[in-house]
Amino acid sequence: MNRKKLIQLGVPPDAVPAAIECIQAAADQKETAGKPKQVVPRLVAAPQSFLDDGVWGPLARAVIAETENLSRVREPIDYLSWGADLEETAHQQMRNACRLPISRAAALMPDAHVGYGLPIGGVLACENAVIPYGVGVDIACRMKLTITDLPVEPLRRNDASECRELDQALQRGTVFGTGGVWKRPHDHPVMDEDWTVSAVTREMRDRAWKQLGTSGSGNHFVEWGLLTLPETLEGVPRGEYVALLSHSGSRGTGAQVCQRYTQIARQKAPAYIRDDPQLCHLAWLDMSTSEGQEYWAAMNLMGQYAHANHEVIHRNVVKLAGASALGTIENHHNFAWLEEHGGRQWYVHRKGATPAGPGVLGIIPGNMADSCYIVRGKGQASSLNSAAHGAGRVMSRTAAKKQFRWGPWREHLRERNVRLLAAGLDEVPGVYKDIREVMAAQHDLVDIAGEFMPRIVMMCGDDSRAED
Repeated sequence: MNRKKLIQLGVPPDAVPAAIECIQAAADQKETAGKPKQVVPRLVAAPQSFLDDGVWGPLARAVIAETENLSRVREPIDYLSWGADLEETAHQQMRNACRLPISRAAALMPDAHVGYGLPIGGVLACENAVIPYGVGVDIACRMKLTITDLPVEPLRRNDASECRELDQALQRGTVFGTGGVWKRPHDHPVMDEDWTVSAVTREMRDRAWKQLGTSGSGNHFVEWGLLTLPETLEGVPRGEYVALLSHSGSRGTGAQVCQRYTQIARQKAPAYIRDDPQLCHLAWLDMSTSEGQEYWAAMNLMGQYAHANHEVIHRNVVKLAGASALGTIENHHNFAWLEEHGGRQWYVHRKGATPAGPGVLGIIPGNMADSCYIVRGKGQASSLNSAAHGAGRVMSRTAAKKQFRWGPWREHLRERNVRLLAAGLDEVPGVYKDIREVMAAQHDLVDIAGEFMPRIVMMCGDDSRAED
């Protein structure tokens, strides 16, 4: 009797191997109590009656276990959300995540929008398990800001001829694009770490080295701007400064880690996860398994690598601009942390969410023509010590390219005194929520400690000069 026939008889997919073994055992023992096609439906209907059966007991236990899993996944835990008018699709993804038997606590941030598996802006605490897609494809994507000693006035005027060195520093200090690499790789101690923690990191090490100090595509950027500090921050006195801000992550290697371990997680997932299009991206790795430990090691290596990636970018750009660093602020998202909440140790996923524990500094950007905020976390337990990681998209990239043209947005940037060196049309300000509304919605999660205004922006793509 094959898998398809057994499922037709009511056997849960994950109990099929046990069914095949029991059928073989019945044949070996010349069991005469009934043919499998007669016994199996009765067992599925009343598995408790077969628990003590010497032949069919294993199948009865497998059916009961699978039934219990199914009942657990249908009882979602509660979660809180911040912000108004969040996408219903994001809420649905959050509800799906809260149905998992491993889920223990959750929250949805005010910049939330639909993602793969866990929504962007989703925070999920799991017991003894990590979800690769709950971390995200760009593992340890992060923000970094360097406060410099450059004079403020030239950037306040933002004349192209006067700011030529700043422009060139952005253009020469990093490489944009999905496959962007350096011809001569940059040195950094991260490349001396143990890259054999997983097969994928071992295989990708040389590629990772070539991409160290590159910025990727999509919403990744490097930009100069004016930072206003109302009080001393990280040893830097109150005042106005020229600062460098970047957003990027672990590049192609992080994406490969996510893809490889998501495949493994799906292969090991219960059938109700594996076969459900709404749940399959939420397949998890048990942290007591070798695969779970491998992913954890690879994810943390990607955290180190993403940190190093920003260090190289800032080192290059600041040096090319002839500046010195007065201080730095950095935080990451798209990661999982082992944390204690309510006396329990949980793996907390923050997919597009900023850590906001008591006093923890973070960076929450708006768009290429609007404020970015330096924040200090308040340690709100109901949000699992989390906050938004940006303004949040209001439309897809495809929709943006259909709806917008560059002409009006070039005028908008001129009015905001922003010079755009390169970007894609799918990253214009209109694709994002109002960052002020997002910040107002999370006033109980963070305090504002500084404000950064973009002035010279560099992103992937050159269609910023495309015809209307």
